[in-house]
Amino acid sequence: MRLLYLHQHFSTPEGATATRSFAMAGALAARGHQVTLACGQYAGAVTGLAGPFRRGRREGAVAGFRVVEFAIPCGNVQGAAARSRAFLRYAARATTLALAGRFDLVLASSTPLSVVLPALAARRLRRLPFVYEMRDPWPELPRAMGVGGPALWRAMSRVADAACRESRAVIALSEGMAETARARGARQVAVLPNGCDLALFGPGIRPWRPPGIPPEALLAVYAGAHGPANGLFQLLEAAALLRDRRLLILLVGEGAERPRLMAAARLLPNLRFLDPMPKPRLAALLAASQIGLHCLAPVPAFAEWTAPNKLMDCMAAGLPTVSNAGGRAARLLEADPLGPCGIAVPPGDPAALAAALDGLAADPDRRAALGRAGRAQAEQRWDRRLLAERFCAVLEAAA
Repeated sequence: MRLLYLHQHFSTPEGATATRSFAMAGALAARGHQVTLACGQYAGAVTGLAGPFRRGRREGAVAGFRVVEFAIPCGNVQGAAARSRAFLRYAARATTLALAGRFDLVLASSTPLSVVLPALAARRLRRLPFVYEMRDPWPELPRAMGVGGPALWRAMSRVADAACRESRAVIALSEGMAETARARGARQVAVLPNGCDLALFGPGIRPWRPPGIPPEALLAVYAGAHGPANGLFQLLEAAALLRDRRLLILLVGEGAERPRLMAAARLLPNLRFLDPMPKPRLAALLAASQIGLHCLAPVPAFAEWTAPNKLMDCMAAGLPTVSNAGGRAARLLEADPLGPCGIAVPPGDPAALAAALDGLAADPDRRAALGRAGRAQAEQRWDRRLLAERFCAVLEAAA
């Protein structure tokens, strides 16, 4: 199979962002498929390519597959207008590639939703089948957050309807997203959640702590975007309420809210900010930490429409995790048959966050038990190699 894999935010593990597309493209290549992955320049990503861009693109082999990188910068620190322009520029360049190349199947992996436009063009102009990977439900999430307006939501809804109805299959990252895809007319839907790299995140990783952190400090780590959807001001409020002076909250990453967060936290001695870091360095930081953190804004729609890889990374690292998300995330932490591996607190309740952190700080035996259960759940349910086999099977059937 000759596959065109469209993912604007692609990164290898040397970058500081998600690596799902790297793992899945590598698994497809290992099964003998010819994979071309087209991406842009996402902030924090490392594509594995070097050398100059020619006519706005460069390409080369990465981990057994071909990567085509367009010179289109994009990132969370950009404003909405700049990101929208980047999304549309990528869609235009990817459409040219899809129409000109010799492919048997297109995989359009959102976010953003605009990534399906090249797949729809190839479907209608060349009868080229495609699979739509729904990482976020559009426009449901923007509408739930009040981002955009009715005209934009209607336009996005039409694109999302077409993506679900015209695709051979939809890959959804959660059951909530799968229900959304079916409601939009998808015929074949496979739920393939985010997984974790058990070799990268694990108990055998050599621990690393940033300079200047006291050896007796108990570290609670949040690693991810610092945007409105993440609701990180709740962590600042929780830090102000902590009773255990050994606890230190680390916020790793970047995003539009980071300058405001840093200004608001300047008087909090138990909270620090770290720049985005490559996945191996993050794995070493988690190995030196005691608690993982997962935080979202208190938006009810997030309960079943999110599939956070942060939870999976913390489980793989053997860390107990505190989350303020309800729904699926809460079930993974507290209601799994393998046993609880973390604590879920009510959304929008910084006092409950602080109480959960204080409780874990005072109980090392409970931290250890929750961490073991999390690692066991990661090994049995979220090993990315197992999920990649199912991912490949969906695409092979669609082709």
